[in-house]
Amino acid sequence: MQWTELVVFSALFLLVTVLGFVAAKWQAGDTLEHLDEWGLGGRKFGSWITWFLVGGDLYTAYTFVAVPALVFGAGALGFYALPYTVVLYPLVFLPLVRMWSVSRVHGYVTPADFVRGRYGSHWLALIIAITGIIATMPYIALQLVGLEAVLRTMGLNGSGFLGHLPLFIAFVILALYTYQSGLRAPALIAFVKDTLIYLVILVAVIYLPSKFGGWSAIFDGAQARFEATPAKSDGILLNGNNQLQYATLALGSALALFLYPHSLTGILASRGRNVIKRNMVALPAYSLLLGLLAMLGFVAMSAGVKPITNQATGRPDTNTIVPVLFGQEFPSWFAGIAFAAIGIGALVPAAIMSIAAANLWTRNIYKEYLKKDATPAQEAKQAKLASLVVKFGAVAFIVFIDPQFSIDLQLIGGVMILQTLPAVAIALYTRWFHIWGLVAGWVVGMGWGMYLLYQIPSADGKRPHFGGSALALDKLSLLGWHPLAGSTVQIYVGVVAVAANLLVAVVVTLIARKLRVFNGTDQTKADDYHADEDSPNLRPAATH
Repeated sequence: MQWTELVVFSALFLLVTVLGFVAAKWQAGDTLEHLDEWGLGGRKFGSWITWFLVGGDLYTAYTFVAVPALVFGAGALGFYALPYTVVLYPLVFLPLVRMWSVSRVHGYVTPADFVRGRYGSHWLALIIAITGIIATMPYIALQLVGLEAVLRTMGLNGSGFLGHLPLFIAFVILALYTYQSGLRAPALIAFVKDTLIYLVILVAVIYLPSKFGGWSAIFDGAQARFEATPAKSDGILLNGNNQLQYATLALGSALALFLYPHSLTGILASRGRNVIKRNMVALPAYSLLLGLLAMLGFVAMSAGVKPITNQATGRPDTNTIVPVLFGQEFPSWFAGIAFAAIGIGALVPAAIMSIAAANLWTRNIYKEYLKKDATPAQEAKQAKLASLVVKFGAVAFIVFIDPQFSIDLQLIGGVMILQTLPAVAIALYTRWFHIWGLVAGWVVGMGWGMYLLYQIPSADGKRPHFGGSALALDKLSLLGWHPLAGSTVQIYVGVVAVAANLLVAVVVTLIARKLRVFNGTDQTKADDYHADEDSPNLRPAATH
């Protein structure tokens, strides 16, 4: 047991727990018994709060342990996270400003609400809602992977249920203050989380390289290590086999992330369009941080870091690379602060994700199909209960399923959420696609994407299916025809699947238009997509 680290970690964890409960009174509206207040913080967060909230939402605990771990294992490919976030912000800047406007005019809380209003189809909205919930679940589980990596490094590495007990306690606390305070809890805690993360990473990238001869020696050592391994896909530079994967993974991940319901939750909680625009300009500061963080994977090589063996599975846990590096090279008290930064970094996105999934359940399944006359208070109650179910579902996921498998499932989640691109993102600009084109495209994209993922074995050879998201072009087939047979170049499955989705959606739309099939009723107007906080058309928060 690392007692000093554990005491510092526990003290900071206690601080954010207190903040989580205090948050119920912070910028409080008339009541928390309304989704606008509980699930969207009253829709009135300003630039600073939104910056910390969205940053805390997009840069998760898993990011802070997995990106350096990927660089440690595969080299340059791990840096895909940098162009991915650079591409992300213009994507968010353009469509999500329109999403904010139309959602404020009509009182939409979820992306499925928007689809319901845009196309007048509860079935299409149901597809979007279910996709969002299922794709978000493994993402929440991955926050636990990051938190467990820290707990394991501090010595809490038992086998069986007792090994997961500290994690369970942490999530009980998270569940209680999220239940009470809603989105205000992660918004307030994000200030602490981001301050700690910036402090730790800046100290790490200045202090640690000086211990190992500077960055030049670190890069030389990393390259020598990669050259000594038989794998052809690793190295400090990309090669012919993984360049396409790098580019498509960056683009596909960026498209997927802004479609996740939790990304939209942070945006809809903001006060106005200018708040979102300022944030999209300022958020690349996190990308700089991410680049510095990724290089710690190379530093860990120079430090001779060995991943800790997970006592529950008997296998090395590569996600412990950065926590072990901090534990080895920092004084105990500062390592405790670093562990707290990563641990608290799990709570903020996990809370936002569970709230977003709960909103989807409440608005697009419970109210649509189970209780059409639900009052705002009943909706809020249902969302609170659903957020508990989602959180403990994620905990059960980690306890009963190999956590390494949850990483692969998150990649599957990215492929799934990409299939909502035509119905959600493109629909913000045009209603050209037909409802049945969108449904058919979703079915084909989802089906083909899952089929391609099913064919991919894990890198360690232990699982023959669903072992990753990088597909060799040789495996691409069209009704048995392999147009790129023999190619070892890899591509991200999500991009292939969404391309098929769009192609089918276009073809079915053209047929449906030719046959003059009814295309639903659009409840939105052109002006709705440009309304700002001073517009008379906005529906006041917590009134519907």
